[in-house]
Amino acid sequence: MSEGEEILAFQLKAVGIAYSREYRFHPPRRWRFDFVIDGPWMVDAPLPNPRFAVEVEGGAWNGGHKRGQAADTDCEKANAATMDGWPVFRFTTAQVNDGRALKTIEEALGR
Repeated sequence: MSEGEEILAFQLKAVGIAYSREYRFHPPRRWRFDFVIDGPWMVDAPLPNPRFAVEVEGGAWNGGHKRGQAADTDCEKANAATMDGWPVFRFTTAQVNDGRALKTIEEALGR
């Protein structure tokens, strides 16, 4: 788990948002989401089905998954998730650290 993932898990727990980690959404490819959040069924929730995935992007400033084959694989994974109907929120560790990730997740849940 990356530092950003650990921080986001702490933040989610602190505000009472339930989540699953390392959720396998595409068994043949063994792809996993960092987090899956099952939101409450609320009439005023911004998303029609508040179940969504969250990815914390490692290496946003030093290359990480944004180079070569890793970048191609990330695109394939994101496209497969979209075709399977998954809304996916993607955040950098900086966005987790400064609270923007948590704020977006809370907004998606209608909080």
